[in-house]
Amino acid sequence: MKSLLAAGAVVLLTAGITMAGQTAAGKSGGSVSQTLMQMENQWAQASKTGNADALAPLLSENFVALDSDGTLRSKAEVLARVKKGKWTVNEIADMKVTVHGDSAIVTGSWTGKGTDGAGKAVDAKERWVDTWTKAANGPWQCIASASAPMK
Repeated sequence: MKSLLAAGAVVLLTAGITMAGQTAAGKSGGSVSQTLMQMENQWAQASKTGNADALAPLLSENFVALDSDGTLRSKAEVLARVKKGKWTVNEIADMKVTVHGDSAIVTGSWTGKGTDGAGKAVDAKERWVDTWTKAANGPWQCIASASAPMK
């Protein structure tokens, strides 16, 4: 009888640990989603105001962007363009976060009206996907971004 009780206690303890892990993962996933959506909003705001210094810490050193025109840009190129852009509208919406451990994919839509960093007039709607990673004991940073025009 004692071994049956002990086995039952082990099963209950294991189930409790598993459920606690799922709850913690659910909360962590929720907070990760919230954190990344806040960071995406910070990115949009920094871009709208031309504040490359606010954007820089969000991007990894080896960050790469694939613009909707097919151009690849480095972190330095993106930051330089942010400084020169003039936006009356720079808004993101429809964000969805999918977490994969220490990596995450954030998708959404973007509406922009103004002048880009190259001086070109823009009135566009795009879909985008950003790939984020979290270094051990470090912040989340975006490692890649891609966008495409919405039709």
